[in-house]
Amino acid sequence: MADRPHILIFNPDHYRGDVLGHVGNPTAITPNLDRMVEADGVSFAGTFCQSPVCTPSRCSFMSGWYPHVHGHRTMHHMLRPQEPVLLRTLKENGYFVWWGGKNDLVPAQHGFDGICDVKYRPKRDVRVRDDTASRGEPGSDTFYSFFLGELEVPDGEAVFFDNDWANVAGAIDLIRDPPTDRPLCIYLALQYPHPPYAVEEPWFSMIDRGKVPPRIPTPDTWERKPSIERGLYRNYNMSSWSEARWNELRAVAYGMCARVDHQFGLVVDALEEAGLYDETAILFFSDHGDWLGDYGLVDINQNTFEDSLTRVPLIIKPPNDIPVSPGVRDALVELIDVPATIEDFAAIEPAHTHFGRSLRPLIEGKATGHRDAVFCEGGRLEGETHCMELESPNGQHEGDHYWPRLSLQKRIPEHTKAVMCRTRTHKYVRRLYETDELYDLTADPQELHNRIGDPSMAGVLADLKDRLLSFFLECGDVVPHDPDRR
Repeated sequence: MADRPHILIFNPDHYRGDVLGHVGNPTAITPNLDRMVEADGVSFAGTFCQSPVCTPSRCSFMSGWYPHVHGHRTMHHMLRPQEPVLLRTLKENGYFVWWGGKNDLVPAQHGFDGICDVKYRPKRDVRVRDDTASRGEPGSDTFYSFFLGELEVPDGEAVFFDNDWANVAGAIDLIRDPPTDRPLCIYLALQYPHPPYAVEEPWFSMIDRGKVPPRIPTPDTWERKPSIERGLYRNYNMSSWSEARWNELRAVAYGMCARVDHQFGLVVDALEEAGLYDETAILFFSDHGDWLGDYGLVDINQNTFEDSLTRVPLIIKPPNDIPVSPGVRDALVELIDVPATIEDFAAIEPAHTHFGRSLRPLIEGKATGHRDAVFCEGGRLEGETHCMELESPNGQHEGDHYWPRLSLQKRIPEHTKAVMCRTRTHKYVRRLYETDELYDLTADPQELHNRIGDPSMAGVLADLKDRLLSFFLECGDVVPHDPDRR
């Protein structure tokens, strides 16, 4: 066990893949992540999640299974006891597993005892972002915007001490006083930069509003975009927003990401001070992105797959016994590659079939390619009322903050089941009950022009359909590794 590295999994929520200084975004303030990539880490700029919403994505990257393998397509169907979970695998292989932060992974009725040694509870009361007063009147263009702005820090306090700060503090305490007989796995599942869009100083003023990258514009016509996006644009009622207002929302979200980077730096500093940094594998990645005003939309959606939602950051620093060629890689990567990479680092033989591929050859600089395509899934079949998320308490009635999205999830074709196949140059989305999507990402990186009916794209479309068929054939099921007696 002494030869196995410690593991830090730093997992923010809603963090887009383009809000990083080292991938060429000069507005993003991410000095700690940037330094790691420059010194001893690798940033995978072509990383994509397997679902654009929280729970299905987490179920996927913690199991190594695509959402369709075991039906993880909603916020209310999590990994059950018979399903694999990376954290449990590490615990069963001798790791002391400490989990701080949000769940969205295992069902509350089954608890955490089999998954981790500690499910951390903050030692002091925490604050909660309350955007009730900022929403404005029903029918206003702010009511469903999720925009809050600056968080006020009470006198005598240095930060807006919420769950994220509390869990970061708990992780640092553990690092300073760790168990001595077992390697550590620290899983920090932060809430930020999840909406509402709000952050305290100094991060609120840190982003130059005049330099915020322009958002992808609202389409001139919604005719060939998914019907749920048309519905969301109508329901959010933000068409009157000026670019200055959108820039303010985006700047606040960038400030939230800067706060996440700062918190990441605090944990890394603690590892260095404790003499654990060199022997720790560090992974920083998000579960999915956020529209942040692209297409005139905010938040996320379950069955649409623009890069705004599906491209995520992934930075990995291996332990010091594994060589690393620092820098940015542009290979296509999926979040299901995370458990395969961690098991590789920890010399754990997988006990179940999963579909991730270790990123170690890319980290060591021994390979440049990885995947020819990446995939993302969501939505439901007609009649699958149990997949409408009727259990969600904050979206069933007009006026609830998530009503714009959850109301549309009760309808077909808006909530159609759909799957994305994306290569370096093209993106195809098969939509079960409405028009498919096909984008030439070289000519149209903003995905504004759906060319599904373009005769000149017939060959590309045929190739992508064939690739999608192979994907489902390769990953359609899993056979247990332990055979039954006959």
